[in-house]
Amino acid sequence: MEQLLHYVWKHKIFPLKPLYTTMGLSIEVIDPGLPNMHAGPDFFNAKLKIDGTLWVGNVEMHMDAADWYRHGHDTDKTYDSVILHVCAQSDCTVLRTNGEAIPQLLLTCPEEVVKHYDELRRADTHPPCYSILPTLSKLSIHSWLTALQTERFEQKAAVIASRLERCQNHWEDTFFLTLARNFGFGVNGDAFETWARLIPFRAVDKHRDSLFQVEAFFFGLAGLLEEEHTDDYYVQLQKEFHYLRHKFQLPLPMDNSLWRFLRLRPTNFPHVRLAQLAYLYHRQQSLFSRIIEADNLEQLRQILSARTSAYWEEHFQFDKAAGKQVKTLGYGSQQLLVINTVIPFLYAYGLHKGEDSLCDRATRFLEELKAENNYVTRRWYVAGLPVETAADSQALLQLQKEYCDKKKCLYCRFGYEYLRRK
Repeated sequence: MEQLLHYVWKHKIFPLKPLYTTMGLSIEVIDPGLPNMHAGPDFFNAKLKIDGTLWVGNVEMHMDAADWYRHGHDTDKTYDSVILHVCAQSDCTVLRTNGEAIPQLLLTCPEEVVKHYDELRRADTHPPCYSILPTLSKLSIHSWLTALQTERFEQKAAVIASRLERCQNHWEDTFFLTLARNFGFGVNGDAFETWARLIPFRAVDKHRDSLFQVEAFFFGLAGLLEEEHTDDYYVQLQKEFHYLRHKFQLPLPMDNSLWRFLRLRPTNFPHVRLAQLAYLYHRQQSLFSRIIEADNLEQLRQILSARTSAYWEEHFQFDKAAGKQVKTLGYGSQQLLVINTVIPFLYAYGLHKGEDSLCDRATRFLEELKAENNYVTRRWYVAGLPVETAADSQALLQLQKEYCDKKKCLYCRFGYEYLRRK
């Protein structure tokens, strides 16, 4: 409940009556201050009028006034800057380290706010705030989705920055690592990233002109050449990998049990995706540079268009022949790679280089792409929220992951509208 008390203070959802301290001094809240997410008082730089005198300082909040002493604030000089102590119940006076009494306000959460908050926490429907969505203005919805989209960009940029550090600031390697993860299309994402971290890029670059040798590197380090098969192509790849492994002192292959096949369509099998990635890596020299230079979505799709070597047109796995099928990277798969790899990289690279044009291009691409169709976007659409572009769907995925799933309704603008309704 203390979290809800913070919320009421932050948004000034006070009872419609004059406010007074426990000593009978009038209080006017001009500015509740900025929430502090770190150690120290709960709100910084609040602006208050207490008994007609303007005060600027910090505010501390507790459910029970005695918590001031339980938390040791009376002996911590950090809290000497507190100009008001807000609590739901009090049976004591709170003091600074020098013994001065701090003005104290008894504040309770309005019953309607408590009721609505409880509804949000207990609701079985999703989203729990669906009833207020039709009442929101287009501007309110757009501004919140835009903020969520930016938040998602920044989170992904932080992940890319971490990978970049591990790749010793090599953007091409970092891009491939991220692209590889997204070639797992969710189910095999972790396995693909584990595999990609084993790739010795400078060694592979020396043989990039040979698709066969790229496949030997890729399948070998994926742990998919460790068995005994009679298939001629498999045997050739196995021999080539043993040669490359000795030549470059390659690391041990990954555990092939990490690859998942259950409930996957054959075209999504790891073997097929690795073959497509090998084809793309072989065909597109300076892949990252070409991606950065692409000015429209059609150019990106051409760059990301991939098929496989001839062997994989008749196989989904080694030693198991199937009917001939050219296994190209489909339109939907390309779109997911653009959304989850290319666009975040444009944004991250733009931030890194201080080039706003790249960040703007990332945003433009999201707005030009159609919305993703998944269970999250379908839920919000049924609830009455328009989901038209990939910018919308990415924002809603962020909303679902960081707010709805974590029950952080107090930090959501839709939750705010729900709590303040009559």
